[in-house]
Amino acid sequence: MRAALFRQHGGPEVMELGEVPEPTPGPGEVQVQVRAAALNHIDLWMRRGLPAMKIALPHIPGGDVCGVISARGAGVYDVNEGDRVVLNPGLTCGRCRECLGGRDNLCAAFRMLGEHTQGGMADKVVVPVANVVPAPSSVDDASLAAVPITFITVWHMLVDNARVKPGETVLVLGAGSGVGVAAIQIAKLFGARVIAAASSATKLMSARALGADETIDYASEELVAAVKRLTDRRGADIVVEHTGASTFPKSVVACARGGRIVTCGATDGYEATLNLRHVFWRHLSILGSTLAPKSCLFAIVDRLAAGQLKAVIDRVLPLAEIQDAHRVLEARQAFGKIVMTME
Repeated sequence: MRAALFRQHGGPEVMELGEVPEPTPGPGEVQVQVRAAALNHIDLWMRRGLPAMKIALPHIPGGDVCGVISARGAGVYDVNEGDRVVLNPGLTCGRCRECLGGRDNLCAAFRMLGEHTQGGMADKVVVPVANVVPAPSSVDDASLAAVPITFITVWHMLVDNARVKPGETVLVLGAGSGVGVAAIQIAKLFGARVIAAASSATKLMSARALGADETIDYASEELVAAVKRLTDRRGADIVVEHTGASTFPKSVVACARGGRIVTCGATDGYEATLNLRHVFWRHLSILGSTLAPKSCLFAIVDRLAAGQLKAVIDRVLPLAEIQDAHRVLEARQAFGKIVMTME
């Protein structure tokens, strides 16, 4: 079968369209014929190489997938070949205390599709049957592929961890990213006021179209000063932080007394400075978050089908243009997700 893969670490030029053996589902697994798969920043990091993580090469990335079940492994009876599904990217043991308690993203054996395993940037992929969610007919393939990783991550960040409430102010950093566009919508869904921050006027215009109440261009305005100006010096109740070293110190200062900073990533670097005086004197909470329990994807898909949330897609490209897709994402030129189709 065809797959977008890399045989060595490096820049976008190491991505290639190659032929690999078709994966076969084992017991409790299904094979999915991929229709669409979306890029995430983790795909860039895997391609560049992570010092602490060794992966088998060649590697097929891709954790966001929509497709059709094309084969079933032994013991799989509750889904059928031909069923259209969207895939949950978190892979867990399914047997431990955390998995059985509905907190499977805390499973000690937690892995991620396309990161720790071969992913969905291919004609077919194999996953446990527990990772498939029925796809609503009212939502197209590209839109379904564009939501799993970022939307379940943000749902868990804002709803489960930060406990967003109506009337609170949520500062969303990197508002043009996949996390950013999900955070704007989910915060608004729960009645919050949203301040979106990004590095260009075009991205901020799109953020307003998604529902952001205020915007900050942090290429031309100092972030903390802008947040204080927009909140009568009070600060934000919640900061959605996924940039890392370059913004984290500012996020702490931009937070209101009793506020929460919830972080799911560090695209600009992992080593952030932290002034602890701000944390204890102003009663701040710093919450880490990675993906979400599998049940979150059902909530997201239901709201997509109801029109309460929507996928934001920058562009849809054929799999053969995988190098260009990586270049656009790496240059931060996209607003929303880049989706690959298996053409």
